[in-house]
Amino acid sequence: MRDGLVFLLDSQPDIQVCNMAGSAREALDSMHRDLPDLVIADLTLPDKSGLELVKDIRALFEGVSVLVVSMHDESLYAERALRAGASGYIMKEAASENLLKAVRKVLEGGVYVSPNMAEHLIKAFSGSQADRSKSDLGLLTDRELEVFELIGQAKSNKEIASQLSISVKTVDAHKAKIREKLKLKDSNALFRYAVKWAESQ
Repeated sequence: MRDGLVFLLDSQPDIQVCNMAGSAREALDSMHRDLPDLVIADLTLPDKSGLELVKDIRALFEGVSVLVVSMHDESLYAERALRAGASGYIMKEAASENLLKAVRKVLEGGVYVSPNMAEHLIKAFSGSQADRSKSDLGLLTDRELEVFELIGQAKSNKEIASQLSISVKTVDAHKAKIREKLKLKDSNALFRYAVKWAESQ
């Protein structure tokens, strides 16, 4: 898909792709060299959460916009991405038809989300519904959601700790908070729920 996006973008007379990367570390390293105006980022990366990458870009590169293109459901992730500092969120299934529109809008200083997501955000801002979902996974913090995703991938506590650069004790603490928020009685129930959710993505 990355090659397809590069081909589409490079075929435009007003857009030039300066680099592509397969990990957050590669992306940050190349940004120091290439100084792009816009980064198109996925949320699923081998070395770091895409949300953490968005936060890093916002902290390290003033004036660089981020557009998230992801397979993850926008109802759960778009608002998180915007809070992290992204200027847009587009699901991969809609990217082929809307990517250029999203890129140009973000480069012009705007914010791009789908019409459905825009309506949700407007309702949330106006106070006609909760600022974010108060049930199920909407209750989890960004870090807790990362841990939940990795549980769904059948990662051990040690593997989760290594991937997120935290201690095993901290992983246990996150799991306890997740079980409490999702009203799950034990670790087995959490594991089953996380795996079932991961399989539905």
